[in-house]
Amino acid sequence: MNSLGASYRALVVGASGAIGSAFVRALQQDPACQQVLSLSRASHPGFDMQDEASIASAAAELAQAAPLHLIVDATGALTIDGHGPEKSLNALHAEPLLQSLAVNAVGPALLFKHLLPLLDTTQRTVYAKLSARVGSITDNRKGGWYSYRAAKAALNMLLHTAAIEAARKRPQLVVAALQPGTVASALSQPFVASGALAPETSVAGLLHALDALPAHSGAHFVDHQGLPIPW
Repeated sequence: MNSLGASYRALVVGASGAIGSAFVRALQQDPACQQVLSLSRASHPGFDMQDEASIASAAAELAQAAPLHLIVDATGALTIDGHGPEKSLNALHAEPLLQSLAVNAVGPALLFKHLLPLLDTTQRTVYAKLSARVGSITDNRKGGWYSYRAAKAALNMLLHTAAIEAARKRPQLVVAALQPGTVASALSQPFVASGALAPETSVAGLLHALDALPAHSGAHFVDHQGLPIPW
């Protein structure tokens, strides 16, 4: 990345997943990136998306490496406890819906809450969160996937709202909800027969898109080609 200076420090959350690990590799190969920190359920510190205390504890340990300049939250789950996307309203049940909201919206919002203070306040910084095009209310033309759509739409609202507040004290902060495309991963494998993007291709596009985004009040919602997506 060129917009963060010659010695920026980055953190990738969800670093053990296909996209998260691709972000780690890409940033490690960037000469301008001085340090890449990784956070996952298996890392030290580790964390649990449904346990705010564990998120706060991980953030406290990571504060030793602050200030950071780029944080990428690559967490998310499409199938949870064996429950995949619903094809019809009749397949919608309360517990899987609540689980999806917890993992895909509430957890990421709490991560933003606890990790935001680690970002530098004196220069341009970026907080990026993987979202999904299906979280766009305007772009919903096919229906279905109730829990995942609702969770990603809720995530987008939480991210956008938090970005508006954060901009008041951090005018150089860029906040972005990212659509990575259909990426070859354990998450997408049951639903994509062929034609999925390699994680490295998606991440290269996302980093290029983040580099070009201006700071403003509120979040951006863009895809891996840098194109805006309607909320």
